[in-house]
Amino acid sequence: MAKRFSSSKGPSQRQLRAGELVRHTLVDILQREELEAPELKGESVTITEVRCSPDLRQATVFCTLLGGGNISPGVAALNRLAPKFRGILGRQIEMKFTPELIFKVDNSFETAEKIDALLSRDDVRRDLDN
Repeated sequence: MAKRFSSSKGPSQRQLRAGELVRHTLVDILQREELEAPELKGESVTITEVRCSPDLRQATVFCTLLGGGNISPGVAALNRLAPKFRGILGRQIEMKFTPELIFKVDNSFETAEKIDALLSRDDVRRDLDN
């Protein structure tokens, strides 16, 4: 039997929908729940993306702090609290399985700034104009 989907095509529509459902629900949970993590007191955590595995049993949650700052201690705290988030998530969403949550630092904004800085350099701009 031939494979229906190739992993090189990226996530399926099902994975994308599930990721957005989890992201929206986690944002609501973070807004409403009192976090038991001193590393995150007074900080606004921004969840930028959730990527679900093909079987939807794991979800990688990319997050950063609103306004920048060092999120690494916060990510460790979020991973420590992941079972609590998973329990709340399971009561609020309708999925066959509640995914295991793995929190990671989102570096996409720093990467975008580096690319922007490179593209605005005079030597690169001169090459692009030619």
